[in-house]
Amino acid sequence: SFQNEINEVPFFDIQLPYELALKIFQYLGKTELGRCAQVSRTWKVLAEDEVLWYRLCQQEGYLLDTSISDHSCWKLALKNCRARERTLKTNWKNRIGAVSQLQYELGKILCDVHSCDGVVIAGYTSGEVRLWDTRTWDYTAPILEPMHGPGDAGPQPHVSFVRINSSLAVAAYEDGTVSVWSLMFGREPIHRYQHNQRIQALALGSEGATVATASGFEVKVESPNDRGFWQTTQTFEIQKLVNFLKLVPDVTGSPVTVAAAEDIVYLLKAEDPGKVLHSVYGQPVTCLDVSAHEAAFGVKTFGWLLNEPNQILLYNLETSQCLKKMGNSMGDFTCVNLQNSPPNMLVTGNKDRRVRVFDLRKSESLCSFYAHQLGVSAVQMDDWKIVSGGEEGLVCVWDQRMGTKLWEMHARHPVRHVWFNSHSLITANIPDDKTPRGASITDDDLTAHRKHRGIIYAYEFSVDQLAVESVLPICRSSYDEVTGYNYNIGLAVPYDNI
Repeated sequence: SFQNEINEVPFFDIQLPYELALKIFQYLGKTELGRCAQVSRTWKVLAEDEVLWYRLCQQEGYLLDTSISDHSCWKLALKNCRARERTLKTNWKNRIGAVSQLQYELGKILCDVHSCDGVVIAGYTSGEVRLWDTRTWDYTAPILEPMHGPGDAGPQPHVSFVRINSSLAVAAYEDGTVSVWSLMFGREPIHRYQHNQRIQALALGSEGATVATASGFEVKVESPNDRGFWQTTQTFEIQKLVNFLKLVPDVTGSPVTVAAAEDIVYLLKAEDPGKVLHSVYGQPVTCLDVSAHEAAFGVKTFGWLLNEPNQILLYNLETSQCLKKMGNSMGDFTCVNLQNSPPNMLVTGNKDRRVRVFDLRKSESLCSFYAHQLGVSAVQMDDWKIVSGGEEGLVCVWDQRMGTKLWEMHARHPVRHVWFNSHSLITANIPDDKTPRGASITDDDLTAHRKHRGIIYAYEFSVDQLAVESVLPICRSSYDEVTGYNYNIGLAVPYDNI
């Protein structure tokens, strides 16, 4: 080809070797390369060299796990990635996509929901734990089996908390039991342990295999040893009851836990078991989140300090120094998201109905949205949008730069979980009342009434998945199903495969 014949590239009045000319072109962006390609035939070959476009693709964050030999034309690959991203953004803004409900009637009432990369875990009052993989639309959700002891004949205890990461699922039950399942090895738990009191908080590392639980005045950290046997690696005794518990991500060596117990925030490490990160008597912590190097939490101050309203404090976990005090609101901060936010940003929700975005390099908020009538209960942001959920059951999607609400969805119960990535969104409305009237164990009906149950929604905005997903679930029935959609109707003529 012509490229193979080029050894010398004319650079104004000198001739440069091809490799050296390529090195110079590596400093150019897309627009400049396009202009250079119009100079001459030699420059066009140089400006369309695969190495340059592969690097541009990687710099913009596309196709990161590919090598240069995976595509024949990297310029086209970059163009396609950018077009797909634009389409996704448009779909998000205009709510173009498919929405499905993840329902499980026999679970009775929803207790807790968590998700990781589109895989959703839900725990119910029936004691059952269920998984959905929303990345494949025809996936049937397995029920994770609890580890039954010999005397477990009666009703199962309610599930209090569930957590999931890329390899593990964990559930804590009302009776103080914790079960851990591996997502690779089927439905039987790989580990189980017990607290002798109710569990107040459960944390699972964002990667790897570490589980932390708080019960009474004790925090336990469990993880497998080198041979894969699970054991209690750390136990911490603390002075107060834990309200919030997080494992610090990306820690090498032994796990580090941050626990907020009433008005004290502990940094729990094996080598420094009772380290207090923050403590102001009589000022309880109202929400907590951690990233690899920082912890952010809301602090509630009381009436006698009128000049110091409620704030978000940001601490460095290595130095244990308070880096920033942000916001001054009359309402309590109810939720904070630091780990999933863009660099140097965090987003918070407050009882005063506002969602606020903070830049960690400044103290005042970048933007503030008047969002939810009864207070904000869940938030997440990326570089252009914010998704917030409220106690009144509303999920709102905001355009951060424009400061406008793009759309909203309502369901009956408070929004307790919000998670999204570039193309999908998962929200969960979880009832506060777990034992509504008429839903006792003595009732003949195994399922609770729909209005009591709570609901999980999965939205998909990517065009590739819409064709199948937009077929309603009722139309996806096959001959081997005799019950209709949602209501237990015995169909005389079951639906054909559509």
